[in-house]
Amino acid sequence: MLRFDIPPVNANVARFEAFVTFSFCLIALLGYPYLMPILAVMGFIRGFFGHYKCPSHRLFTKIMTAMNIAGKKENAGAKMFANKILFVAATIASILFYSGNDLWKVPATALAIFSTLEWLFSFCVACWAYGYWYKAFPPK
Repeated sequence: MLRFDIPPVNANVARFEAFVTFSFCLIALLGYPYLMPILAVMGFIRGFFGHYKCPSHRLFTKIMTAMNIAGKKENAGAKMFANKILFVAATIASILFYSGNDLWKVPATALAIFSTLEWLFSFCVACWAYGYWYKAFPPK
């Protein structure tokens, strides 16, 4: 379902955000898992309130637009869905880590893999699943 009630996002900005997600996950997996709650907050803001409410997105957009590398505009609906998944996975990873369970590495690894596909190949797995989600559960 395309979202026309929120502003579209720039493709390269979304890809850079995926690179930031990958970087945070990699740093977490290398021994600093304290960064996972930051990803959860960013995913929550971008996923439930829109990209333009997120300070990091606004900063990245401003910098990349000034450099003329922001890319074409894309519908934000699928990207918001992807950020909701980021919120859930990062929250689960954070809860597992702070409860002393080593299984926090599973959602962190999944996020690292999927965000790599987005920033490196411009293939958003969650965006792909977004179309199937709305075919299975159409809004009423």
